[in-house]
Amino acid sequence: MITPRPPFWNSVGIVAQREIRARILSKSFLISTLITLVVILLVMVLMPRMEDFFGGGPDTVAVVGEAQGVVESLGGDEEILVLADDAAARDAVLSEEADVAVVPDPSNPIGVKLYTLDELPSSWIQMLSVSPTVEMLDTEAANPGVLYIIALGFGIVWMMSAITFGMSIANSVVEEKQTRIVEILLATVSARALLTGKIVGNSLAALVQIALIVGTVFLGMAINGDQLPTMNLTAPILWFVVLFLVGFVMVASLYAAAAALVSRPEDLANVQQPIMWLVMLPYFGIIFAFNNPFALTVMSYIPFSAPVAVPLRVFTGEQAFWEPFASLGILFATTMLIIWFAARIYENALLRTGKPVKWREALQTSA
Repeated sequence: MITPRPPFWNSVGIVAQREIRARILSKSFLISTLITLVVILLVMVLMPRMEDFFGGGPDTVAVVGEAQGVVESLGGDEEILVLADDAAARDAVLSEEADVAVVPDPSNPIGVKLYTLDELPSSWIQMLSVSPTVEMLDTEAANPGVLYIIALGFGIVWMMSAITFGMSIANSVVEEKQTRIVEILLATVSARALLTGKIVGNSLAALVQIALIVGTVFLGMAINGDQLPTMNLTAPILWFVVLFLVGFVMVASLYAAAAALVSRPEDLANVQQPIMWLVMLPYFGIIFAFNNPFALTVMSYIPFSAPVAVPLRVFTGEQAFWEPFASLGILFATTMLIIWFAARIYENALLRTGKPVKWREALQTSA
């Protein structure tokens, strides 16, 4: 008597739970995720204090005459040693009584020169430098430094999560083929249910990891008391999450289909490489074009780069209200097409062992 297969979505749920237990709840994954979160928190907390640790100003400053007013205008917490003349200032530095001496120098634009035994931190010298006054007329414009950090964050999360969980799916498929477990699985669930379950399980895990990373970033900001306008980040983050989920399904489908073409782990790198480039190129694009409106517009309509370009354009406000929805529609339609393509490849190549199967052969061969 042949045991009937469970309903499709019941099968998907079973496979997804199995995928989460085997991959996401593994000790190595939990430890690596914990380490990542700790590193992110440490970076967020310690970043504003790096200058104190490595780049702080001198502890004792010797000054002569009107140079005292220049040093005091910097607002530092260094000890000021007032001396009589240039020679006394030199002697104070040579005897290491003072870390640096600031003396009058009429030939210098700011009217002073410095004596020091060692190279001063660049941040302290920059405070003494002459710079033009800059007034931003566009008060709504995003700060370039903040914009770069946000672009970097979206790019890294998209690339690392897509590659990490995509490779997890690929390794799972090859492992099941190599050990012949897939033949047992296909006796109880359909190939489409198996594929869907893997994608659903890893998508949920990726979403949880993103939520933990975002929470850790905001925790670090709260500890530092940063004044970053979190309300302005709400819409970009929401758009990133939505686009990431749709885009990850697209990428995960390709990883599963590519893995179904091979039977040995050593053959996996060759079929994965084109997909990795499709995921990595948007990262490089967003880093080099984060402040280029035209490039970001083009990237927002390319499915593989939309998850990083659209949130950045939402943050800057440089798009019409309908454009993010148009980008999401294009990404969704592309994902549906790739799911159909990947499912056909997956079904036709999953039970084939031996030498790697070509994409064209998998499309034409019946399972």
